[in-house]
Amino acid sequence: MAHPEDLRGLVIDWGGVLTNSIRTTVKTWVDAEGIDWDSYVECMRPWLNEAYGGASVTANPVHALERGECTVPEFEQMFAAQLTLTGGGPVVAEGILGRMFAASETVPAMYELLRTARAAGVRTCLLSNSWGADWYDRTDFPELFDGVVISCEVGMRKPEPEIFQHAAQLIALPPAACVFVDDVAANITAAEAIGMTGVHHTDPEITTERVATLLGISAF
Repeated sequence: MAHPEDLRGLVIDWGGVLTNSIRTTVKTWVDAEGIDWDSYVECMRPWLNEAYGGASVTANPVHALERGECTVPEFEQMFAAQLTLTGGGPVVAEGILGRMFAASETVPAMYELLRTARAAGVRTCLLSNSWGADWYDRTDFPELFDGVVISCEVGMRKPEPEIFQHAAQLIALPPAACVFVDDVAANITAAEAIGMTGVHHTDPEITTERVATLLGISAF
């Protein structure tokens, strides 16, 4: 295990880590629009199982969207076609992802962790699998991050090892000098495989204490 003096970088996910949980956001949208939850699960479960379950696939809509290989409108058409309203009608495709992410809220404690880390000299990098590049509020990015990696902008996605290497290089550190925080276990496993120290995020307080201990900084 790396010692605090060896860890000088913090690479961190966006959705579900710096924001409230993705499931909470999605459930709010499903309830607001009257979407049949079973149709959502039947659509998304195989896509996500392939995306993060280690399966070798040649055509997965989530893969394509996150790498920027298909456009947001193209994905929205595929996505909406798989869904139904509880009353049995169709779901409007145009703007569906914006509506889905509308309930996303940033988590102040995680933002404070980033500010504290940077103030202590830790180099920070956002590493996010994106469902389009327009859903990020980038207002605070200059004060929060030394580097920003959005999957659709670089043509790679987690858990591909190359994107972790790219994030470390962007903040001029070897992977072994980086702590990586994510809410998806498969991404933690992939980051650790190239030498990063993984922290599986489930709760802001727990993550803050764990990261602060690893980096040797105050948990504020």
